[in-house]
Amino acid sequence: MTRRFSGIPIPAKSTIHAVLDRHGLVERRGRRRAQGTLLISGAAAQPALVYGLQKRVLAGQPPILYPLTVTDHASRFLLTCEALSSTRENYAFTGVERLFQERGLPANIRSDNRVPFASAHPLFNLSKLAVCWLRLGIGIERIQPGAPQPNGRHQRMHLTLKKEATKPAAANFLQPQARFDQFIEVFNHQRPHEALDMQCPAEVYQPSPRPYPGWQDIDYPLHDKTIVVTRCGRIGLGNQKINFSQVFAGQAVGIKEVHDHIWLVSFMDYDLGYFDLETRVLEPLENPFGPKVSPM
Repeated sequence: MTRRFSGIPIPAKSTIHAVLDRHGLVERRGRRRAQGTLLISGAAAQPALVYGLQKRVLAGQPPILYPLTVTDHASRFLLTCEALSSTRENYAFTGVERLFQERGLPANIRSDNRVPFASAHPLFNLSKLAVCWLRLGIGIERIQPGAPQPNGRHQRMHLTLKKEATKPAAANFLQPQARFDQFIEVFNHQRPHEALDMQCPAEVYQPSPRPYPGWQDIDYPLHDKTIVVTRCGRIGLGNQKINFSQVFAGQAVGIKEVHDHIWLVSFMDYDLGYFDLETRVLEPLENPFGPKVSPM
């Protein structure tokens, strides 16, 4: 090819390999690439195994609040409404981790595509928060950008929250949090829902049977190496540094040489992409975490 098209820059081997793989022209060895999780409808979902998360800015007099809300998709049970001062990922994870400890792990988490649940630029639009969920074995569900209808029941709760618990504007964080706590009590225990046969969410909700295990070591027995991603988002292979993604910093990934000098990178059960030691840049596979239309 180089002799025939000497005037045209030839793509890197990993790029050619990734393009062929997307079109089903590469024979995979050893294991099948995992796919993103299927979206579960409210009628079919097992109780407490699907959470919906959103963050909304409540405009008003300072301070501006960012309420972190978590609902059980099947029962509409409002698990938390916590007033945060920022959309930073570690703030959100601290609140959600407490829920995991108290209520168990969900099978999936459904969210929109905004910070802190997703990022605009990193690999597959993942955020550090989303990577933490994957690390715990939680599937990611995303709705289509600009189409909030699949999160309709959560959006409706937010509308009620805004009307009943955000006005007048508060002077500090303690006042709105007290309102949020009162709203949770009324919403879960005193407000029946027609979709629940006029029962209250607390009468339907069941905690998840999956206990929160904390952080477990990740092992990749089917790969050649297990490597911890550096703080700057690189994979070290010998004296080579491969540009990967900062959202995986501190996480262990598995790499496997699938063809001569072409390496596959995996995280948990997901194959993410290929790299070669000439370009030292990851060529992503098809996005397993991309937005999908989810039922209401």
